[in-house]
Amino acid sequence: MPFKKMGLSSKVENVEEEEDISLLDLPDLALECILDRLLPSGLCSMAAVCTSLRDRCRSDHFWDKHMKHKWGRLIDDAAYREWQRHVSSRKRLIFLDQSKKKGFFESTGLQGVWTFPWFRSKLESSSRSRSSLPVDSIMAWYLSLESGKIWFPAQVYNRENGNVGFMLSCYDALLRYDSQTDTFQARYSPHGRRTQEENIEWDRLRAPPVDTPPHDLHVSDCLNELKPGDHIEIQWRRKKEFPHGWWYAVISHLEQCDRNENHCCCHHSDMVILEFNQYTPGSRWRRMVINRKEHQEEGNGVDGFYGGIRKLNKEEIARWKRLWPTQILE
Repeated sequence: MPFKKMGLSSKVENVEEEEDISLLDLPDLALECILDRLLPSGLCSMAAVCTSLRDRCRSDHFWDKHMKHKWGRLIDDAAYREWQRHVSSRKRLIFLDQSKKKGFFESTGLQGVWTFPWFRSKLESSSRSRSSLPVDSIMAWYLSLESGKIWFPAQVYNRENGNVGFMLSCYDALLRYDSQTDTFQARYSPHGRRTQEENIEWDRLRAPPVDTPPHDLHVSDCLNELKPGDHIEIQWRRKKEFPHGWWYAVISHLEQCDRNENHCCCHHSDMVILEFNQYTPGSRWRRMVINRKEHQEEGNGVDGFYGGIRKLNKEEIARWKRLWPTQILE
């Protein structure tokens, strides 16, 4: 990629001088500053120019920033572990492919051809020209997510397009990105049958806030400090064999409390009232009472089973309120 420098030698004779200055002639720091300002598409284009730029543009140093910027709020340890399993699988496939090629040369007696420098050079050159992106690089991970080649675990608010049976809940799913629509496809498996949903937007997704598998009971570490007005999420599932979802609720006052802040003693009681205000007063889903000292998973086959509890911060509360239904549920 030459830069052309033009000049005139004198009034008598015009002389055009050309000096080719390669981008690679720039000091390393200057070149890194240029590459660091490129978007992912720009880095991919630059990587196709030559071998030197290819190696530089594939560096984790540049792609780590892009990964955090676009995928940081969805990618957690569970998603990283899923990616590592994908990498291990790809490496095994590459190893098997190389083993088959080696077996081909041995079976055809072509291994002796490697003694001819011209043949060895041609094969090595061909191999380099087809040099693939390292499967364990951050660039490979980013492009795999961007192209929708891999599914990764995350959680979906108000699953199945806001089905009233899942309003103000958040469920685990496997997600795949669609760059054409900038939305996601989700796969759930709650009832022994796989359910899919498409066109899920970014604001309905999150990385799991705790590292608790959906079928396991979350260990509640906030029960002793819960008081009226606290916002929480609680695990709930219809049947024991189903995975949990996280449901939004607020800690309410006991029946005998006059709700006066100066006289309220609800936080000293062992009994805690969970209120699901998305349901109408009187609904069987509106309230749930737990014992803060003895609470484990509790429930029945009619009302479902309530599990672990986690207390929410201001940002999480604001997000739930943005998802509030337009109508109160029965």
